[in-house]
Amino acid sequence: MPVPARLPSWAWVTGLTVGAIAAVTVLGVQADRGSHPTATSAKPSSTASAQPTPTASAPARVPDGSGTGRRVVYSLGEKRVWLVDASEATRRTFTVWPGSVSPDPGSYTVSSRNAATTGSDGVQIEHIMYFAAKSGTSVAFSNAVDGASPPPAASGTKTGGVRMRKADGTALWAFGTVGTTVTVVK
Repeated sequence: MPVPARLPSWAWVTGLTVGAIAAVTVLGVQADRGSHPTATSAKPSSTASAQPTPTASAPARVPDGSGTGRRVVYSLGEKRVWLVDASEATRRTFTVWPGSVSPDPGSYTVSSRNAATTGSDGVQIEHIMYFAAKSGTSVAFSNAVDGASPPPAASGTKTGGVRMRKADGTALWAFGTVGTTVTVVK
């Protein structure tokens, strides 16, 4: 009876690495498709119901007048963002929680990015992408590190953060580099 040939150690390591990468990829896809946390760091109040709750249903079309080419489209009225590639295909769309300061409709570019910091509301945030300023307040996309939705802003507090779910923040971070066009529509 012949003795089975031994595989070199690099073959075992390669096989284990490929298997681990495949498992992580499958889990990542499942996590992205699953439910997303919406816990808040503050107890709901009577004003909390006035805040938008992001939904899974998405308008099929990018808003008219949002430009052409590769861009991020942010609709103030729909509280929604679209990631549009150079062929005009929507790569992803999702709802957001805007801060108390919103940019005027128009065309902007991502001016800088910051991997992580503390937001003006004291929440640990990541994937911060600055694209506008209004009345001395910077406006940027971001997501909470813990995946929680933001509590309603305190009365009179100026916040320019446009928050989103963690998976959406990760997708936007990968899509929007410095110089990427951000079109804001009503």
